[in-house]
Amino acid sequence: MRRPPWRTTAWGSYHWARQSNPFALQLGENLSTAAWETALAGASADWTASRVLDSPVVVGATAGRKCRPTSGRVEVCNAAYGNNGWLGLASVWSSGGHIVQATVKLNDTYFNTSSYNTPAWRRSVTCQEVGHTFGLDHQSEDPEVNMGTCMDYHKVPNLSPNQHDYEQLETIYGHLDATTTLAASTAASGRGLKRVKDSLFVEDLGRGKKRLVWVFWKDHGPPHAPPVEG
Repeated sequence: MRRPPWRTTAWGSYHWARQSNPFALQLGENLSTAAWETALAGASADWTASRVLDSPVVVGATAGRKCRPTSGRVEVCNAAYGNNGWLGLASVWSSGGHIVQATVKLNDTYFNTSSYNTPAWRRSVTCQEVGHTFGLDHQSEDPEVNMGTCMDYHKVPNLSPNQHDYEQLETIYGHLDATTTLAASTAASGRGLKRVKDSLFVEDLGRGKKRLVWVFWKDHGPPHAPPVEG
């Protein structure tokens, strides 16, 4: 199948507010195995290759299963979250269109099986879920289409971003803000997840605040219900 043309792959106008480029967005490491640490280190290096942001790995501030967010950065966790249909879950909190905190959950229930217990699948899912926390969408959700990026759904995992991902980040972060959300806070209580498309759900937190949840579904087949988070 021929690769389709590239398109705009930002999910709306959401972005981290910052006053200069490149900016540093910390990835809190709350991982229990060397295999996951290696996957996160690779994703961090790949995304840091962008000209507009750095994504250094730092000591995490939460526990794997709970994976509570920390204002102004991304917490990355792994745990056996259950047979709930997803490999990875990126939750992104926003206020007034600006991202203020995010988490990435990696589901060991599936990564402990022979189908997904490989360095390639770990690296691909980690790369994609971290990419969502910057404001990136998928380039394709067709498992038969290979866009050559971790931000697609190809049945053979791609390990890294492609040039279009980096160009899209430059578009998303092409303007500066008067303030920064790299040390912000937002409300935690919400009104339930609602589907926006197969892999994206939104929760209204009130007063202009939202939580957006990106799902990497097992076997590329989205269930009809919102994801059970563990």
